[in-house]
Amino acid sequence: MEQSPSPKGQTEGDEAIELPDDEAAPLLLEGEVLGGQMIPWSSNYTFLVRIDAGPGKFLRAVYKPRDGEMPLSDFPDGSLYKREYAAYLLSKALGWPPVPLTLVREGPYGVGSMQLYVETDPRVTYFNMIADNRDKLWRFMAFDLLSNNADRKGGHCLLGEDGTIWSIDHGLTFHPESKVRTVMLEFWGEPIPSDIVADLKSFADRLSADQGITSGLAEVLTEDEVDRLVKRLDAILESPIVPQFDPRRNVPWPLE
Repeated sequence: MEQSPSPKGQTEGDEAIELPDDEAAPLLLEGEVLGGQMIPWSSNYTFLVRIDAGPGKFLRAVYKPRDGEMPLSDFPDGSLYKREYAAYLLSKALGWPPVPLTLVREGPYGVGSMQLYVETDPRVTYFNMIADNRDKLWRFMAFDLLSNNADRKGGHCLLGEDGTIWSIDHGLTFHPESKVRTVMLEFWGEPIPSDIVADLKSFADRLSADQGITSGLAEVLTEDEVDRLVKRLDAILESPIVPQFDPRRNVPWPLE
């Protein structure tokens, strides 16, 4: 992949555009990747890429190829990109938290996740937002319990230009064993708000009635992982309280 200021197919006058998800999805899935650059602070190979959106225009996306994933002792090799997509599917089914449009496709370095880039201020993280956005961030905590998110760092909550708080970096999710690691200590030991519990109950009802939800997840997760997701949902509804986690084991490092 080219990493120069003017990659193939791009000229100085080209314009980065933003599109609604329904219009961006076909481009994200099949559009030509014109070029991009590696994001150096990521633990796995991650690229900010430009996707052809027509003459003089391109979409920006975050591409995480399977072959750039570092081996882990507790997650299956080559599965993190699928978990990124599964987290997006779960967020859409729940209705929260906002996760940028994420698809699976072939890219310059092989198959991987391709996520629509959202313009945010990277200097603003969870730690800057919690005081004024507790209600919104409660849904992130509930989502992390349900998806078994093992890597909720402060920088994985991003503030968009329109005030939307976005959830990103979901590669370490859906493990069948309990793996939650989070910097959201403010919620530990707290009862989950009733409106969120109602959303989870509605989701549980739809999950049992609509096999399309589980079949979509089953395309990228194992049968055991999908079964454990359902069991976690049942457990949360039975006792809607965030566990009092162990700060030595359940906080990711580095925090940002």
